[in-house]
Amino acid sequence: MPYPKTNFFHRRSKPQGPRANEKIRALDVQVINSEGKNLGVLPLNKAVSIAKEEGLDLIEISPNANPPVCKIMDMGKYKYDLQKKANLAKKNQKVILLKEIKLRPVTEIHDYNFKIKNAKKFISKGDKVKFTIKFKGREMQHLDIGKNLMNRIIDDTKDIAKVENQPKFEGKQMTMIIQPN
Repeated sequence: MPYPKTNFFHRRSKPQGPRANEKIRALDVQVINSEGKNLGVLPLNKAVSIAKEEGLDLIEISPNANPPVCKIMDMGKYKYDLQKKANLAKKNQKVILLKEIKLRPVTEIHDYNFKIKNAKKFISKGDKVKFTIKFKGREMQHLDIGKNLMNRIIDDTKDIAKVENQPKFEGKQMTMIIQPN
């Protein structure tokens, strides 16, 4: 016997954008016409009929005001303008990444220079860099080598970066984060 279909997991779609025309809940609204002129407080049905006469929609601009502020304009154009603003805001934001560079206390000079060059490249792009020095076995007795290496990194990058998190020792590794000036 098959089970009856139920809507336990039915998702309600969130309303997209502002309320318009008959979906506005207030009885009286402050109306601004398509030229930007304030028409004053009007009953909702009269405001909707004025918008329909112009061939446009009554859109709720400020729903939290008392009474809510509504404007007579084209709904499609309004949604398009909102989308353009959102895309522009997204385009102008900068995402800062955290890049990690791993070293050992016995890292040779050529490898060190190569990693510092990469770190400078990351910093010039605007990213933060986390340096990690891993210690193994007897290297744990020579933590001063790791501290000297961290100080050397700070000296080599001080012209383009500053230290965000000072070098600290956690478990078997030493970490430090630098960021662009």
